[in-house]
Amino acid sequence: MRRIIVQKFGGTSVADTEKIKNVAKTVIKEKNNGNNVVVVVSAMGHTTDYLVKMARDLSKSPSSREMDMLLSTGEGVSIALLAMAIQAQGYEAVSFNAMQVGIFTENIHSKARIIKIQTEKLKQNLNEGKIVVVAGFQGVTEDGEITTLGRGGSDTSAVALAAALNAERCDIYTDVEGVYTTDPRVVPKASKLKEISYEEMLELAQAGAGVLHPRSVEIAKLNHVPLRVRSSFKTDDTGTLILGVEKMEIDRPVTGVAADLSQARIVVCDVPDVPGQAAKLFSKLAQENISVDMIIQSYARKVSNTNDIAFTIDSADLEKAKETLNQLKDNIHCGEIQINSDIAKVSIVGAGMIDRPGIASMMFETLANLGINIKMISTSEIKISCLVDKSDADKAVKALHEEFKLASDIIADVKGDLPNV
Repeated sequence: MRRIIVQKFGGTSVADTEKIKNVAKTVIKEKNNGNNVVVVVSAMGHTTDYLVKMARDLSKSPSSREMDMLLSTGEGVSIALLAMAIQAQGYEAVSFNAMQVGIFTENIHSKARIIKIQTEKLKQNLNEGKIVVVAGFQGVTEDGEITTLGRGGSDTSAVALAAALNAERCDIYTDVEGVYTTDPRVVPKASKLKEISYEEMLELAQAGAGVLHPRSVEIAKLNHVPLRVRSSFKTDDTGTLILGVEKMEIDRPVTGVAADLSQARIVVCDVPDVPGQAAKLFSKLAQENISVDMIIQSYARKVSNTNDIAFTIDSADLEKAKETLNQLKDNIHCGEIQINSDIAKVSIVGAGMIDRPGIASMMFETLANLGINIKMISTSEIKISCLVDKSDADKAVKALHEEFKLASDIIADVKGDLPNV
């Protein structure tokens, strides 16, 4: 039986008809390698932005249901055009939207998660020798409601399809040549990584690296889907392979540096220091589908017996969070609510941190030497994140990239020579 390869192409890869023709050539090349091919595509270019603008022109607060109906149309255009381009080159191809395939999601609009994928129709068409083109970013509920998967949803669609089909691998084609040690637009000497672990990629994605969406990496890790990030425009480049950490030889404590500029910090002041207050606060945010990242609770003040709870969220959820917290304010008897969206989360990530002491102190000292004030700190086994002023983000990334010797002109010559301080 032929192997199945899933390929995903983002909006810049299918931005116009010439680029769609080039994508068709890449797809056909994989088909000619003797593989069955499933292609997942995003909406063309800035189509989604254009649709959002039209919606905002008509309504300040369009319903999430109608937004999903609107935004799901973008991928419908892409899949039909790509199928036509493949057919024009003499190959059989067929396009399907999420409803036709059976990509079922939970009943949440704008940020739905995939529950299950029906594979019968996909396998039937693959067995007939056809190239199958599937709309990314979208799903359908059990009762037939159209949903979308949120930011980076096409990545998630592709990896979920690869898992459901037990594919040989999933190739994510994008406008960069792979995963870099940091954003090459900020640090021109950033190094392209030959390989990176699921764990490190997941942390980098959550820290703001825009190459892959965290949910797609999470699905790949859980289902052991081999994942490769490749360039749409340099298809001979094998890009970056993402695999389990147990299959890697870790010789560096830090693999990459990332900055997330889409963060907002909220401080709920003077919360009574009694059991259940934090539960009320974060349960209400969860009910509104607002994800919380960094959390700090201060020590209780002896006189007032209150504390402050600070946390960060995605700035896209800020207006909804304000509304939710204002409704909750009387229930938890808190004081003022302070909001700062002029902040950024800067992170270092590396599986080698686990057994290398002193990495945190190196990060903090580097930022201190630049006069950068740290507002919040969050850590995991393989990540350290600091909240800083947005204006300091690029400066921090450049300095940390240099401190941990990740530049392309030195990374090949440096093997784990950072001191155990």
